[in-house]
Amino acid sequence: MLILIIVTLAIIVFFILMGYRTFVTRILKEKDAQNFAEIQHQKQLALENIKVQEEERKRIAVMIHDDIGNRLNILSLWLNNLDTKGDEQIKKNISGQMSSLIDSARSISHSLYPVNLESVGLVLYIEELIANLSNRINISLSVSSKFQRKNKFIEVQLYRIIQEFTTNVLKHSKATRIWIYIKDNQTHLSVIISDNGQSFEYEAVKKGMGIKNIESRIKSMNAQHKWKNIIDKGSRLIIKIPYNELPNQDSIN
Repeated sequence: MLILIIVTLAIIVFFILMGYRTFVTRILKEKDAQNFAEIQHQKQLALENIKVQEEERKRIAVMIHDDIGNRLNILSLWLNNLDTKGDEQIKKNISGQMSSLIDSARSISHSLYPVNLESVGLVLYIEELIANLSNRINISLSVSSKFQRKNKFIEVQLYRIIQEFTTNVLKHSKATRIWIYIKDNQTHLSVIISDNGQSFEYEAVKKGMGIKNIESRIKSMNAQHKWKNIIDKGSRLIIKIPYNELPNQDSIN
């Protein structure tokens, strides 16, 4: 009888433990599902936020590029054809101001949104950025021979990240060189941006707008990233974009 009681108790304890284990497993799975859903929700929010920003930037940039820029060009042509009857110096001064305004309008348009990126592509647009900054810092670009154009959303985000990185370097790092590497792999796209400046402590600046803008754009692409910073020796940003996780966002209307 004692043995039967012990066996019965053992069986009861076994089923209690199994039930508890099943309960705990179910709770953990539900928690993991909730965490995954929250992560996906945050990614979607980041994507939507970036999309709204880019749509507004594009609207303003196109207005500056196509409307104000064209008007300034027409006014400049009109001024050049104007008969000033001896007031050549005045004409020259006004013409110089007009050229400066046209350059400023183009610069503002490009900083807001890469208007012509869809037609010329990411690589050529980066090369244009490099040419514009060549008198301020030495920038080199290396692109793998296997690189193929990506959808417009991805190319815009990568360009904006590179633009933000170079802007931060020029403002804060005292660097003399920037390196940009773009490589197509079998499963993902790798982008590495680095400089030889004074670098920064990530924890001290991670809440700044520059870092937040970069990382929100990375999140919107479902990408992985890593910062490698060495004080007084430079910073490096490594971005890995898996092809099977690219957002379904071929264009920004």
